[in-house]
Amino acid sequence: MLQLGRQETGVERPRAGYRTDLVTVLLGTWFSIGLFLDAWAHSNVPELETFFTPWHAVFYSGFAATGAWICWVVWRNYQAGARGLAAVPVGYGPAVVALPIFAVCGFGDYLWHTFIGIEQGIDILFSPTHLGLITSMIMIVTTPLRTAWGNRAVIAPTLVGFLPAALSLAFATSLVLLFAQYADATVYGPNGIVSAFTFDKGEGGSARAGRLAASIMVTNLVLLVPLLLAVRRFRLPFGTATLLTFVVMLLSTAVANYGNLSTAFSFLAAAVVIDVLLAVLRPSEERVREYRLFAAAAPLVTWVLYFAVAGVVQGRMPGVTEMWTGAPVMAALHGLLLAVVLVPTARR
Repeated sequence: MLQLGRQETGVERPRAGYRTDLVTVLLGTWFSIGLFLDAWAHSNVPELETFFTPWHAVFYSGFAATGAWICWVVWRNYQAGARGLAAVPVGYGPAVVALPIFAVCGFGDYLWHTFIGIEQGIDILFSPTHLGLITSMIMIVTTPLRTAWGNRAVIAPTLVGFLPAALSLAFATSLVLLFAQYADATVYGPNGIVSAFTFDKGEGGSARAGRLAASIMVTNLVLLVPLLLAVRRFRLPFGTATLLTFVVMLLSTAVANYGNLSTAFSFLAAAVVIDVLLAVLRPSEERVREYRLFAAAAPLVTWVLYFAVAGVVQGRMPGVTEMWTGAPVMAALHGLLLAVVLVPTARR
């Protein structure tokens, strides 16, 4: 059955059904996995000298399939008599705009690789064509999230009902973290974590310690913001945080060439606790105290487990106590401050 929604344009627009959004996010999964395969190849395959690789094939075929599906959804509405914006389902507009942008950036990436070369270091994250691709890609994969967000009837969905939106939120988070690889604390293995925070205190620190501390701050925000935003709009079903973290860690471990499996486990264990916190506290714009408590508690749990698992695996904790005891507190304070900014006062 065709559902209609009215946007600020005043145009009655169809609302995509659950199956449509599910297909969109499944094709987005293909699309996203292709990007992470390509990222893995850039980081781990030496002398990558051509644009025409198996990983690019998975990536761009995923885009083609996703784009064809979205165009077909719009065409189906056009065939039913809708015209202009009225043929574009609620939430699908940004994706329709992003498809040609992605195609242009993809062709530009081919030209870039052909005439300028293949990036194999941090430069891959700053290539203008790559930035165009990732921006348009996030606009495409977040389509099911916008569908759910725009439907005021969706307040407390089940996990199955929320699955397309939750997966699209997870892929968007993964893509943002991928392009912050230089500050991604999830890719550290236990040895890297312990050794980074082990230094001669008389020297006042180390470059590795500074890099891990900065990575924890960035990663903390990237993982926390999606949840803090989502609970302002939805009463999230149990399992949402675990699902989001599972997707992020699945892709993170691939990029790290599976050298961070124990770290990924610590994030998953923390995500289960975060789901319990969501269920118990029920943070929302109306429940500001619980919202702020959640924003502080979730990072605290995450980073305590991060160091605890690294210490257990390595058989020793980092040498500088202030670093591994203070970093989780710092992350909790950042979460609290973020919550204060996002929801300054209770909605009446």
